[in-house]
Amino acid sequence: MAYVIPFLSAKRTTKLIANLAYETPSSKLTTFHFRNHIGLIHNSLRASSTIPTSTTKDHLVPIQGTYPIGFKATGLFCGIKKSQKKDLALITSELSCTAAAVFTTNAFQAAPVLVSREVLRNSMGENIRAIIINSGCANAVTGAKGLKNARKVSNAVSELVQVPSSTLVMSTGVIGQHIPVEKIIEGANDAFGNLGDKHKNWLDAAEAIMTTDTFPKLRSSQFQLPSGLQYHMAGMSKGAGMIHPNMATLLAMVLTDIPITASALNIALKYAVDRSFNAISIDGDMSTNDTFAVLANGAAVSHHRGFSPINDVESADFLQFRNDLTSFSSELAKLIVRDGEGATKFVTIRVTGAPSFEDAKKVASTIGTSALVKTALYGQDANWGRIICAIGYSEVTSIDPSKVSVSFVPTDGTAPLNLLVAGEPENIDEKRASQILSLQDLEILVELGVGTQEATMWTCDFSHQYVTINADYRT
Repeated sequence: MAYVIPFLSAKRTTKLIANLAYETPSSKLTTFHFRNHIGLIHNSLRASSTIPTSTTKDHLVPIQGTYPIGFKATGLFCGIKKSQKKDLALITSELSCTAAAVFTTNAFQAAPVLVSREVLRNSMGENIRAIIINSGCANAVTGAKGLKNARKVSNAVSELVQVPSSTLVMSTGVIGQHIPVEKIIEGANDAFGNLGDKHKNWLDAAEAIMTTDTFPKLRSSQFQLPSGLQYHMAGMSKGAGMIHPNMATLLAMVLTDIPITASALNIALKYAVDRSFNAISIDGDMSTNDTFAVLANGAAVSHHRGFSPINDVESADFLQFRNDLTSFSSELAKLIVRDGEGATKFVTIRVTGAPSFEDAKKVASTIGTSALVKTALYGQDANWGRIICAIGYSEVTSIDPSKVSVSFVPTDGTAPLNLLVAGEPENIDEKRASQILSLQDLEILVELGVGTQEATMWTCDFSHQYVTINADYRT
């Protein structure tokens, strides 16, 4: 009789057989031992077969788009990835852009982060014309040479667009390795000749920034301001692991044709990022490279003569753009959580009744990064004590245990399941709890009962596959 070990590489199969031989003397190595051992292996990997793959996420990849005027994009293979998959993306604007960005708070900031900061600081967020992104090598913790290489790439693209010091640079991949700078510069030249404004061009760019991502994360849309101006946003993001605020192995960019000053754009970006990319967590790790940048070229005014760039941050137009940017960024951020390494669930954590947004967000973040909560969700175990425990050590001093309520909110339209009401435990229907936790999307609602502010965070569960992916990351 033949026995098949599912979903195993040759290397892991060899290790498992070696362990079997070591644990069981050859004189006692019977069919029973072998079948029993393989059964244990199969059970330990059983979850792998139920984890969504890229094929089950095809519906998240757009088949068409509405893109901002004056921007072009492309993605190609330049020679970084051994897989020969796309590894270089280029986005340019025909017009000079105002720009704003936020970066990782990790002390080991990667060379491209430092260079992009430098470009924005020296330009004061004006006259930016391009973003170049490579995947497969992070150019992080690479010393003076890494910094020199990042500047070389930025300057090479700035020469292509014929505006000095106008290019932001991003990298993602393995830490501690130098980028093949000549290959990237040669690839940038090829990319410049293949830029386009069609959907496929944008999708190619989104694919080129992927690492452990299982699908390209791309969104685009049209918006209208109270003044009547119609404008567009396109955005792409990457990330599947090492994701945790404030920013993580997360690259994201939004390109828009709205006319707005650099100072106003910076304020809108900071508001949006706190409610989007800084409101997600996959594994609690914070990367060296994360960057979220927004470029605005003002091309939407081509049909609205006399429209001045938005500068008044109290104006209706600014507030509408800020909210549009927040919602749009949230969509990109949620795509990252849906692609979390090994994730089987998309979990919304909503905290209400807090005295401040900051307190609500801190409680939500503590729950969302708890390994015990995340593993219980994966196991479909309604162990709500882990949620309470996380709330308790969130260090939010306003919490009154006698006022806290917790419930599971199903996404199938059925009634919420109360777990704790005003500090008193409910008699839980375990069968009903299991039904809710079997859903791919679910919400944990926490009501603190001590204020009017709220915050939302998005996270996922921890599965066996998360360990497998990260144990084999460099192999």
